[in-house]
Amino acid sequence: MKSKILIIAISLAAMPALAQKMTTNYGAPVGDNQNSKTVGTQGPVLLEDIHLIEKLAAFDRERIPERVVHARGAGAFGVFESSADMSAYTMAVPFQSIGKKTDVAVRFSTVIHGTGSPETVRDPRGFAVKFYTEQGNYDIVGNNLPVFFIRDAMKFPDMVHSLKPSPITNKQDPNRFFDFFSHVPEATHMLTRLYTDYGIPQGYQYMIGSSVHAFKWINSKREVHYVKYHWEPKQGERNLTVKEAAIQQGQDWQHATVSLYNDIKEGKYPQWDLYVQILKPSELNNFDFWPLDATKIWPTDKVKRIKVGTMTLNRNPVNYFQEIEQMAVSPGSLIPGVEPSEDKLLQGRLFSYFDTHRHRLGPNYLQLDVNKPKNKVVNYNADSYASTGNDRFENPDVNDQPSRKVAVNQSSEYKYFETPVNNVVLTQNNISKTNDFGQAGDYYRSLTKAEKDNLISNLVGDLGQVKDKEVQKTMITYFYRADNDFGTRLAKGLGFNEKDFR
Repeated sequence: MKSKILIIAISLAAMPALAQKMTTNYGAPVGDNQNSKTVGTQGPVLLEDIHLIEKLAAFDRERIPERVVHARGAGAFGVFESSADMSAYTMAVPFQSIGKKTDVAVRFSTVIHGTGSPETVRDPRGFAVKFYTEQGNYDIVGNNLPVFFIRDAMKFPDMVHSLKPSPITNKQDPNRFFDFFSHVPEATHMLTRLYTDYGIPQGYQYMIGSSVHAFKWINSKREVHYVKYHWEPKQGERNLTVKEAAIQQGQDWQHATVSLYNDIKEGKYPQWDLYVQILKPSELNNFDFWPLDATKIWPTDKVKRIKVGTMTLNRNPVNYFQEIEQMAVSPGSLIPGVEPSEDKLLQGRLFSYFDTHRHRLGPNYLQLDVNKPKNKVVNYNADSYASTGNDRFENPDVNDQPSRKVAVNQSSEYKYFETPVNNVVLTQNNISKTNDFGQAGDYYRSLTKAEKDNLISNLVGDLGQVKDKEVQKTMITYFYRADNDFGTRLAKGLGFNEKDFR
């Protein structure tokens, strides 16, 4: 008797306390999820087993195309709390009053390598924040480094191709990407930063973030200011040397994802302070470079940083695929009070990101929960994957605007800012003030001796693999033009002497 009671107790313990009924995707109860419908107990299987067919069809489609760039990533959710009233500069709702709270989703990532790649590789890191505001979703899509390799979107596919693995060997090759960069002197600044220890963050929660691009802030008076965003980790910035990264890779090459997840799980919620730099349109010509060039920073001694709030990440994803892999961010996801600047690289990204999401996730990607705005969507996009239907209107028979039958109107106060373009020729040329080497030199001279040593060692490590000596010499020349000591040390490390450059 006791043994029967024990068996019953064990059986009950093995059962879920509140077992949910399994259903098909269309909601019908599932009678057996373990056995296919067959002709007799030995088979064959019948095609009429709809549950089996639909289950396999769903499984066959579980993998979507990975991102062309930023494929490897992690993410979390939290809140942004404003600490300043920036209404004098912008109508953007997260920045209108002190204490204003806005829900956020964040995705961190590496850039070049695939979904299963190590997080210990030297690579820029993506730092994208989605604000769920009452006026729609606003995305600040940036990197952990404040500048980029190129200033024109025309070069972006070629740059990525050069950095991706060789189409022959399927391995990333410095011969390929330095061949490309030897023709792109504007990349000198980014390469200088990337080859310091900042190129390998210790973890996502220890990264700075930057919008890289400048945007336009528009206030209620229709006045415009240019703005750049900067995220500063309150837990400090930490990076790995090449030796430390090699040790970490041997222990756990997914360390950044694991570290972020565990910290949030344990209640050690990472935080970032958000700062902005602001320029008036009349100040754009006050520099020896073009401030809307993505290869340039705005020096803080000339353009101060203003703290506008703090972001706290306090929730891990419940389902990684649904909430992180399907998260779609774009520099074109803007709200009233924010518009694109004339940055040539940004202008190309405005198209490319939305187009990527439609290809990778499908044209209805904005209807997925992680991408869906919190406020009600009201427009007359109709009869397609991207449409949610017109049953949300007072008169469902009307799917055009304007109409006398229903009052759904645009808001004139949110019209695009008018930018005067007088006596300007539409052209296809480089910007007039390039100054490709000045800021790279400034950054080099700001480094400590140890940081300079690591920078030279890291560059020699990759440039030393380049077989074409002319490519090596060209790159050395770029870094020499940034700083004499920088170029001289690099040349020495690569085995060149002064007569090689005569």
